[in-house]
Amino acid sequence: MQPRKTVAALAFAAAFAAGASATYYAGQPAHAAGAAANLAAPRAANSAALPDFASIAQQYGPAVVNIAVAGTRKAGMRGGQDDDEHPLSQFFRGTPFRFGPPPSEMPTQGQGSGFIVGADGLILTNAHVVQGATEVTVKLTDRREFRAKVLGSDTATDIAVLRIDAKNLPAVKLGDPAQTRAGDWVVAIGSPFGFENSVSAGIVSAKGRSLPGDAYVPFIQTDVAVNPGNSGGPLFNLSGEVIGINSQIYSRSGGYQGLSFAIPINVALKIKDQIVATGRVSHARLGVSVQEINQALAESFGLKQAAGALVSSVVPDSAAARAGLQPGDVITRFDGKPIGAAGELSALVGQASPGDKAKLEILRKGEPRELSATLGALKAEPAARASAQGQDKGRLGLSVRPLTPEERRQAKVTGGLLVQDVGGPAARAGVQAGDVIVMAGGKPVQNVDDLRSATAGTGSVALLVQRGDARVFVPLKLG
Repeated sequence: MQPRKTVAALAFAAAFAAGASATYYAGQPAHAAGAAANLAAPRAANSAALPDFASIAQQYGPAVVNIAVAGTRKAGMRGGQDDDEHPLSQFFRGTPFRFGPPPSEMPTQGQGSGFIVGADGLILTNAHVVQGATEVTVKLTDRREFRAKVLGSDTATDIAVLRIDAKNLPAVKLGDPAQTRAGDWVVAIGSPFGFENSVSAGIVSAKGRSLPGDAYVPFIQTDVAVNPGNSGGPLFNLSGEVIGINSQIYSRSGGYQGLSFAIPINVALKIKDQIVATGRVSHARLGVSVQEINQALAESFGLKQAAGALVSSVVPDSAAARAGLQPGDVITRFDGKPIGAAGELSALVGQASPGDKAKLEILRKGEPRELSATLGALKAEPAARASAQGQDKGRLGLSVRPLTPEERRQAKVTGGLLVQDVGGPAARAGVQAGDVIVMAGGKPVQNVDDLRSATAGTGSVALLVQRGDARVFVPLKLG
């Protein structure tokens, strides 16, 4: 509004500077009153065209909740001579890494957002909001608080379902993300940095975005201001319908920098339905590795355009192998849906169910073909414990599991094992819960078997450990 006032003021001053005469009417120059009338019309028209964010916030804000989580984590001694005198402490000065006695339990707290999808207390949020929580509290806008039960969560799509013991709650309306276009206005409501029921707005920047480590989600990209604490909150269209769940931001600073990503609500609802019905989630599996097609690849494969998913390998005895897919095939459509980028195929497969039949349209040596595949089931890698059996616990004192896609992205690693519990030789060497073991004995660690193989001998083995952004080799003595 200020630039409009400035332009009007300058125009008024210029009229008198040019020596124009003025006729006053009701205390104003006549020509000035006319100019004001001329300016008022477009201003009113522009105001009428602006979206009504206030009504959306007023009507559906009460269905948005604040989620507070509490848990515990392992923590070693902080400060003291034990830390400073340890021979490896110099590598971790200024980081959370600490050496000393085996870690003890310390309380942790966090928060996020969510929204009510059922008047009987069913709530959707992000899986990473409640991950590792031992206590989840939901706060409504009327200041009531409820202890929530986590019915289930799916790290592959970052969706979690909660339930609170309450009735007749305000619930959101659900929309269809397919009807949303790039450039459409959208509204986010959540608790950034703990500021409950904060409203921010922007536009849809793009649809169907694929992010590293999130193969099963075709994200909605927006420029809505989303910050820590917004995770799990709803993304509304101008009809007041939820079309997505705010999940991630792209940032070099840790705060909002113009790129935010939401999980389409149709993806979340499919996960919700599985969790409510069975308490678990299953994803389909095709059994191929694919890569993007650039112009050079398109030319080498005789393609008219650089689009589709190029099959680089086929897993033996998988759905893809049984369907007849071969390396070098280009998948252009999956069940009638076009594949523009390789990540789109992963998202479509991940949203299907094991046992579903899918029609694949491919190009093989430039010639179109159709194949039919019966999708298999994606086997979720268990939270394996290196110390679960045998003498490993006595020798290493480590309990580990593979990283989830979200954790790999946060740690900026392609593999590794997350340390869940530690004691004995590993604790004495300085390894702590929350560390990521990247290498052992000079070889990358992708799974528990890699770690077991590297630590099968005697003497000592060097573990490459990552904590935060810092890495260091830790010598671990083997019994």
